[in-house]
Amino acid sequence: MNKDRKNLRFALFGKRHQAGKTSAIQHLLHVLNKKGAEVYIDKKFFDYLTQTERVQVDATGVFEGGDFQVDYVISLGGDGTFLKAASRVGAKQIPIIGVNMGRLGFLADVLPDEVESLIDAVYAGDYKIEEHAAIQIETDGEPFKGAPYALNDIAVLKRDTASMISIRTTIDGDDLTTYRADGLIVSTPTGSTAYSLSNGGPIIMPQSHNLCLTPVAPHSLNVRPIVIGDDAVVTLEVVSRSHNFLVAVDGRSEGFSEGTKVIIRKAPFVIRIVKRKSFRYFATLRDKMMWGADQRV
Repeated sequence: MNKDRKNLRFALFGKRHQAGKTSAIQHLLHVLNKKGAEVYIDKKFFDYLTQTERVQVDATGVFEGGDFQVDYVISLGGDGTFLKAASRVGAKQIPIIGVNMGRLGFLADVLPDEVESLIDAVYAGDYKIEEHAAIQIETDGEPFKGAPYALNDIAVLKRDTASMISIRTTIDGDDLTTYRADGLIVSTPTGSTAYSLSNGGPIIMPQSHNLCLTPVAPHSLNVRPIVIGDDAVVTLEVVSRSHNFLVAVDGRSEGFSEGTKVIIRKAPFVIRIVKRKSFRYFATLRDKMMWGADQRV
């Protein structure tokens, strides 16, 4: 936790096209300015606020790409915005505050009307930081052009209307199986409640030190998700009738030619997420995802 809490620096990332949310954004800026904070805003978000929404923004500066060095990052949007902010933070290890301007908000769990109390808690040091494992992609062949890190998942998928693909999968050099499916998801515990869950994967607690391999629409009833240790190296080789496939890193997808080997391993850093001290993981599962709810009641 930051020892000098009187002059904190914040970097703001936000989802563009947030109709009706500008008052909440202005409130956050007002709260930070009242605290005397230095506020830096992602240029694309700044342009959206000032040019499209015509919002008067009192900021210390504007930045692009990864050109920021602050004490905290604030993500304004939903979980998708949070994931994009996390990919930009990468190895900087800057704690991220997720303000939920959308609907579900599993990662971005601070509501707009809770912003002031959360910022007060940050300045008072009355919060906790959860460390979440990230994974990274390497390719033997064509390079992945975007940020190679994922907080949720990395998925190998068929392209568009192509037939199923075959994915030869090895763990630490040992053959696991060849999946014949529409794709395969390698998820972190954080991502276990996202794309993996929608394909029948298990819920894994965030600090469990595991990865989960979940097939997408497998063409065999004998194939089930499998949980492995997060120190394992997963290697995927794809065969496709269309001779190409997609790789999605936290939803950011790129096309690859057949023959490109995909290697997935734990990233050499963690993503640090600011949570209120009252935060409870199981309560979030029940409230946000209706986990264990009896629909008959």
